[in-house]
Amino acid sequence: MRALTLFALAVLVAGRPAAGARPDAPKLKVVLVDGQNNHNWRATTPVLKKILEDSGRFTVDVSSNLKAGDKPGAVEKTVPFPPDLSKYDVLLSNYNGAAWPKEFEAGLEERLRDGKLGLVIVHAANNAFGSWKEYNLMIGMGWRDAKFGERLKLDDAGKEVRVPKGEDLGSGHRTTGKWPVVVRDAEHPVTKGMPREWMHNNDELYDNMRGPIQNVKVLATAFSKGTMAHEPMIWTVDYGKGRVFHTPMGHDVNAMQCLGFAATVARGTEWAATGKVTLPLPRDFPTATEVRLTK
Repeated sequence: MRALTLFALAVLVAGRPAAGARPDAPKLKVVLVDGQNNHNWRATTPVLKKILEDSGRFTVDVSSNLKAGDKPGAVEKTVPFPPDLSKYDVLLSNYNGAAWPKEFEAGLEERLRDGKLGLVIVHAANNAFGSWKEYNLMIGMGWRDAKFGERLKLDDAGKEVRVPKGEDLGSGHRTTGKWPVVVRDAEHPVTKGMPREWMHNNDELYDNMRGPIQNVKVLATAFSKGTMAHEPMIWTVDYGKGRVFHTPMGHDVNAMQCLGFAATVARGTEWAATGKVTLPLPRDFPTATEVRLTK
């Protein structure tokens, strides 16, 4: 009888979905802002939307701040720009372009600071708004020139090193291709359960991120052969009572098809909204030597 019970339990576990929200969990509301970018937002926005919605934890509206005469992307559930932030739990930025309206910027600052909204920054969204002081505080560090602010890296012992503004290089991506992500905080809800190292698919490895770097917690890094330093790849920022999740990974669809990236973004978005993570890692999460892609 005991053997039969264990067999039945094994079958049940084997048949259980590896990822996804609890069926009774209320869905979190995300507004994904795009419409301008020096990257192909028309291709990547549908991927980001699918990653979040396939987890079962989110509903996603897309709000596009288009250039005059430009056409919207091919996505469903679009809402006018600027969106009403009071309707959402999280803003995910896939945007790098013209300044947002001052009233919208102020609303984002206020709601994030008061803990009423989470913020998620993906890849080139950290290139945006160099002159917006509060945005630089929100994202912690981003793509800026060497004179903009400090630069943060880790040495071979895993110790954080601050480089003063004006020293070292400006931001770049001096390494591209497949590379391992190294988890530096194995207890944070976003990275908990991840292998110590996992292979990421072809991507730009951002380096020399610059900024005020206040209230930043580095969760994972990647070693750049271009800078010979361990560069932050996943981090969080406390902005008042609000939570910001930031990853410079995700240059294109190819990079976003990495199961590690997809799980990171989904879990990071849930954490930005709630401070907790209920979404499990997929069974076929990347290993230290093998990239795993979404189907």
